[in-house]
Amino acid sequence: MILNRVLISLVGVFSFALSHAQVLTPAKWTTSSVQSGKVGDEIDLIFKATIDKNWYMYSSEFNCEDGPIKTAFIFKPDASYKLVGDVKAINPIDKHDKIFECDVKIFVGSAEFRQRIKILGKDLNVAGEYEYQICTELTGQCVPGNGEFSFTDIKVVGSDSGVQTKAESSKLEVQSLDLPANNHSTKDSLSQLAAKNQQPIANNGPILDPSLSQENSQGKTLWGFMLLAFVAGLAALLTPCVFPMIPMTVSFFTGRGTKFMAIIYGLSIIVIYSIIGAFLAPLMGPETANHLSTEWFPNLIFFLVFIVFGLSFLGLFEITLPGSIINKVDQQAEKGGLIGVFFMAFTLVLVSFSCTGPLVGSILVSSAGGEFIKPILGMFAFASAFAIPFTLFAFFPGWLKSLPKSGGWLNTVKVILGFIEIALAFKFLSIADQAFHWRILDREINLSIWIVIVALIGIYLMKGFRMPGDTGKDAEDKTVSVLRVSLAIVTFTFLIYLIPGMWGAPLKALAGYLPPVSTHDFDLISASKDKNQNEICDAPKYADFLHIPHGINGYFDYNQALACARQQNKPLFIDFTGHGCTNCREMEARVWSDPQVLQRLKNDFVVVALYVDDKTELPKSEWYTSMYDKKIKKTIGKQNADLQITKLHNNAQPFYVLVGTDERVLVSPKPYDLNIEHFVSFLEEGKKKFKMVTQLGK
Repeated sequence: MILNRVLISLVGVFSFALSHAQVLTPAKWTTSSVQSGKVGDEIDLIFKATIDKNWYMYSSEFNCEDGPIKTAFIFKPDASYKLVGDVKAINPIDKHDKIFECDVKIFVGSAEFRQRIKILGKDLNVAGEYEYQICTELTGQCVPGNGEFSFTDIKVVGSDSGVQTKAESSKLEVQSLDLPANNHSTKDSLSQLAAKNQQPIANNGPILDPSLSQENSQGKTLWGFMLLAFVAGLAALLTPCVFPMIPMTVSFFTGRGTKFMAIIYGLSIIVIYSIIGAFLAPLMGPETANHLSTEWFPNLIFFLVFIVFGLSFLGLFEITLPGSIINKVDQQAEKGGLIGVFFMAFTLVLVSFSCTGPLVGSILVSSAGGEFIKPILGMFAFASAFAIPFTLFAFFPGWLKSLPKSGGWLNTVKVILGFIEIALAFKFLSIADQAFHWRILDREINLSIWIVIVALIGIYLMKGFRMPGDTGKDAEDKTVSVLRVSLAIVTFTFLIYLIPGMWGAPLKALAGYLPPVSTHDFDLISASKDKNQNEICDAPKYADFLHIPHGINGYFDYNQALACARQQNKPLFIDFTGHGCTNCREMEARVWSDPQVLQRLKNDFVVVALYVDDKTELPKSEWYTSMYDKKIKKTIGKQNADLQITKLHNNAQPFYVLVGTDERVLVSPKPYDLNIEHFVSFLEEGKKKFKMVTQLGK
C-alpha cells in the first residue's frame, strides 16, 4: 500500500507535467508568531497556507496510514527551545477519499497549523522543513510540496519568568478560514480554542462547484409581490377617503392644468410612495430579515399593526395625520407650476392616509423579508395603480360621468378590507408561534378564526348586520343587489372550502398562509392514509418539535443526515426551509404531495429539513463562530442559515440542494418552483449524477 501511494502521487505529477509543461504551486506558505517573549514562556508558532481555488490540502493527522501524504513539520533540534505537544491543525474538513478508501481531513481555501514551543535560551533558533500534498478533483491531479521555515524575528528578553505567558500568544487570533458552516470541529481545535476562550469555527458542509449555476427565484417572487401591491393600490381607490377625491382632483386640472401637468401629477404620486419605500429599504435588508420575520417581538408588532388597521377599517376609530401637516402641504400646492402639482399629489397622499395607511403599512410589513429593493418596488407598484386613474381622468374628464356616485358602497369595501386585514394578522402571530414552539395558534385554531371571519363577511354582504360607518338610505334598505349576492356566493364558497381543513384537509391554495399540518391535533385525513414510510438509519435529532410533511422520515441535522446517506449510499436531499416561509409550505403542499415527487423523496434520497429560523438554543459545546459575520451561532436556525450562506452563497427559502456522499453538490440547486415536472427533472438529474459519480469512484 505504501508503494501504491507513492505510485499514485508520481503518476499524478507526471501526467500533470506532460499536459501543462509547467510547475504548479497551488499553495503559498507564511509563518508568524509573537514579536517577543521571555525565557520560560510558551508561545505558538503559526503556519498558514493559501490554497488555490478548486484545490485542497491534506491535514497533518488522520487515521489513514497508507493514504495520501499528510502535512508534516520537521523541526531542527536546538538548545534554545523545546516542542510542547504536537502540531495542531486548525479546523480541517472531514472527507472520504475514494482513491485511498479511507476517511481523511483536508483544508480548502486556506490552512492553518500551530506548534507550541517553550523558550529555553535567549539565542532562539527555530528552523526546519515542511512537506504536504495538495490535490484537485477537477483534473484528478495531486502535487506534493515541501519547503523550509525559520523564525528569526522573535526577540527574547529578560530571564526565566517561570510563568507561561498565554496572554502573549493570545494576541494572535485564530484566522477565520473560508470553510463551510457546521457545528463540529476536531478535538484538538476545540481544546485550543477553549484555552483562548473562543468558540470553534465551523468546518464542513456542501461543496458547490461554481459551474453549477443557481436558478434565481427572486425575480418571480418580486413580480408576485409587485402584483399584490398593485392590487392593493387598486383597492385603495375604492375607499371612502380616496374615491371622492378623483372628481375633485380632475376639476383642479380641468380649470387650470394641462395634460402634461396631469402626467407630472401621476408621476409625483409614484415618486412620493417610492421615496417612502426607499427610506425604509435599509431597514428591510438581509441583515435584519431573519430577525424581523421570525423573532416574536417584531411579529407581535406586525400582528398588532394589522389588527389596529383592521379595526380602523371596521369603523372603531380613524387613523389621520395632524391637520397642521396637511395644511402646510396644501398651501404649497396652491402656488401652481410643477412644484404646485407635486404638492397637490403630496396633499392627496396625506389626506387619503386614513384609508391608504393600513394598505401601505401592510405592504411594507410584508416586504420585511430581507431584500433591499423589495419595499421600493412594492411602493412603486402600489403607487402606479393608485396614480393611473387620477392621471387618466385628468386626461379625459368626460369619463367622470361614468363613475358611480359616492355612497354607502364605499364603506362596504372598507369594512371587507378590515375583516381581511384582521384575518391576515394571524399569519404573523403564527410565524412567531412556530419558531418558538409556543403551540398557542395551531392549524385548527387559525382555521377556526378564518372560518368565523369569512362567515361574517358573507353575512355582512347579505346585510345581516351594519357597521358604524354604514349610514344613509343604502344602509337602511334591506334590498340586496345582484353584485352583493354574487360576492356573497364567492365568500360562502370559500367558507365551505375552509371547513374540511378542520379535519385535516390540506387546503393547498392556502398552504403558505396557514400553520403546517403537523400542528393539527385532529387530523382524521392523515390518520386514514397509507402509513408506508421510508426507512432511516437512526432516530433523528429534534424530531420532537421539527417535522417533515407527507409522512417522510428524515433528519433535521446535516451531519446526522449525511452519515445516513453514506450508510444507505443515497444522495442527500437538503431542504432549507423555515417556520415562517410561506413559499416553503406552498411547495410542500402543491409539489411534494404529488405522487411522482413523494415517491422519489421517500425511496431515492435521504431527506434533511434545515430550518433557518428555529429559535431552539443548542448546548454551549455545539456553538461556533461564523466565518460569514464573525458572530457566535447558538441556535438551530442560525447555524442552518449560516451553512446555507457560507457554503451555497444563498439566503432565500425554499432552497433545495442535492448532495453526494462526498458532500459535493450534484446539480444546480432548486429554488421556489411550483412546476411539478421541473421538480421531478431536478430529482432525476441528481439521481443520475449520483449514480455516475458513484460508479466512477469504484
